[in-house]
Amino acid sequence: MPGRGDRPNAAGLLDEALVRAVHRAGASGGGVYLLDEDGRFLVLVVTCGAPGEITEPWWRLSITRQSPAPEAVREDRLVWVGGQEDMARLYPRGAAAAPHRMAIACAPLRGADRCWGALSLVWPAGRSPRISRRERGQVLFSARRVARVLDEAPHPPVIPDRPRVVPVRLATERPVRSALAAADLVERLPTGALALDLEGRVTFANHAALDLLDRTPEDLFDSVLWESVPWLGDPVCAETYRAAWLSGEPATLAVARPPDRWLTLRLYPDASGISILVDSEDTAVERPRSEVRPPPGTAAAVTTAAAGRIHQLVHLAAALTETVSVQDVVDLIAELILPTFGADGLIVSTTEAGRLKAIGHHGYAPDVVERLEGLQMDAELTPVGRALATGSPSFFASRAELARDYPDTPQLSDKHAWAFLPLITSGRPVGCCVLAYDHPHTFTTDERAILTPLASLIAQALDRARLYDAKHNLAHALQQRLLPHALPTVAGVNVAARYLPTSYGMDIGGDFYDLIRLTDTTAAAVIGDVEGHDVTAAALMGQVRTAIHSHATAGAGPDTVLARTNRDLADLDPGRFITCLYAQVDLAGRQVTLASAGHPPPLLHRPGRDPRVVAVDPGPPLGIGVELPYALSTQPLPAGSILALYTDGLVETPGADVDHTTADLARHLARSSDLPLHHLIDSLVRRARPTGQHADDIALLLLQPTS
Repeated sequence: MPGRGDRPNAAGLLDEALVRAVHRAGASGGGVYLLDEDGRFLVLVVTCGAPGEITEPWWRLSITRQSPAPEAVREDRLVWVGGQEDMARLYPRGAAAAPHRMAIACAPLRGADRCWGALSLVWPAGRSPRISRRERGQVLFSARRVARVLDEAPHPPVIPDRPRVVPVRLATERPVRSALAAADLVERLPTGALALDLEGRVTFANHAALDLLDRTPEDLFDSVLWESVPWLGDPVCAETYRAAWLSGEPATLAVARPPDRWLTLRLYPDASGISILVDSEDTAVERPRSEVRPPPGTAAAVTTAAAGRIHQLVHLAAALTETVSVQDVVDLIAELILPTFGADGLIVSTTEAGRLKAIGHHGYAPDVVERLEGLQMDAELTPVGRALATGSPSFFASRAELARDYPDTPQLSDKHAWAFLPLITSGRPVGCCVLAYDHPHTFTTDERAILTPLASLIAQALDRARLYDAKHNLAHALQQRLLPHALPTVAGVNVAARYLPTSYGMDIGGDFYDLIRLTDTTAAAVIGDVEGHDVTAAALMGQVRTAIHSHATAGAGPDTVLARTNRDLADLDPGRFITCLYAQVDLAGRQVTLASAGHPPPLLHRPGRDPRVVAVDPGPPLGIGVELPYALSTQPLPAGSILALYTDGLVETPGADVDHTTADLARHLARSSDLPLHHLIDSLVRRARPTGQHADDIALLLLQPTS
């Protein structure tokens, strides 16, 4: 953190705000996530309390992912996970990725006019699974402080490729004599001793540790342990480091030092880093036998290696279960699977009429993908054709290996190694996934053992996603045909409308709006909400809109239109609730007559008056078979007034009082009433849903009589 005389830049202020948040909450570490430019991903930009590699699975999170940080942003609330049980119950995929004893709090970074991202704090095992009111207040206060730093920065923050790692506390000076005495003590121990800082860099190693790891001081000091000692970086080792750092509990790791010597590492984490004691197998007789890893080739050794593969598969399988569309599957492979296996390129293809059809790619130029699509699927000519014909994957460590087996296959890209994985489900091929490398790459037994079953999981997810996409496209086309392509022009009134399907699910729903020209001086504005977010809701919405339009153009008043539509729908027995608000605007008389079928009341702003929610006595929802009269309410509507009709998705937020959110929206309507209507309607939507994420459909219709 900067000293008194320094003027820290925006990044330094953000780092300092994070460290203060960790200290204030008594957490062991934390991080700041920022939304990327498209608002689709949360990217970890700065972290403290653990090396960057430890947090790598969470560097980049889709905003739709079921995980604490994305949920905090989507729902604009503090998310608390008190331990492993909470994680497994609320976020199964997160539990698979991080099966560690720890508590997590995530709070949205709500700035003056936008949501920047999320603040995430972590506590090790041993704390209460409940968060107190005081702790909750501290986390929210820290989130506001971080958001203020971002608001006041002269330029938007840069999204890095990997997060910065900052110390969780300032180093304190220690007397030189004490430090030398401590070093002498550790040197006299027969056990190897290492000290790592919070970035995983080696800050101390005694001679016993150097001998056991077979490294020189130059190899180790100020380097990341698992980079300077590669055999300490396999998945099993990495998961042990992660468990120790995140849970704050000691861990024991047995690992083979090539060629055939086994070492036992005992890890002791704290807030400043991690201490590691290293013993050789022949010096471990004083410890319990359970801490000593058996020699290579034994059943226990094989089981430990298999556990690492199983954990990777469980993690990847859990992630694939959350994919919905084909693009979700492709994005997840690029986001999660490519880094896991160190690959640089990806092509996911299906077959159509004996030819490849690329449905997603990463790390390839579009023209290269286009040329690859033109290759025939002959099993004797191309590895993709063979993979689809035989159902067996193929691995090529170099161009020479590929040319040896397929001499007639043209070299169309600059890649040097490939894994061709057939995507087969229920005994039939659905496509092929190709992982490619920019340099020669030898595929280990472990990699092949994971990639082969992983291809089957990808195939199932892809097959399910293709069915979803087909259903979604059909439903989306249906809804687009049922909603008005353009509202009619009515002299004397300006109109703006928006429809936003739910951010989750099939992107369709039952919300609808309409503007009906009745006479030269009257028009009807209609808004409604059919229960559900599926094809049935969209189809029923079309029936309701048609019935209302028919009765309105026949000359019926607002109450009669709703009563007749209710009767029509009752005969159809829709089995769903349908709410509706009907507003008949008299432009000559400067007034509006309203009738409601259980729908949220409209907002009204008249020049020179406070905005308000219009009181409308609601009648029964449509289609439930209850024939009761619909009350009428008439309101003055002078020139320049703005009438806002909306569905409940605009004002209903989990954990918030709907009356408060509606009143806040009315105030914003008045404050922004001088904007052009199309800009005003976008401003209202952003005010209600600053992250662009919403769990319900939203329809909004604005009317403004002109002079």
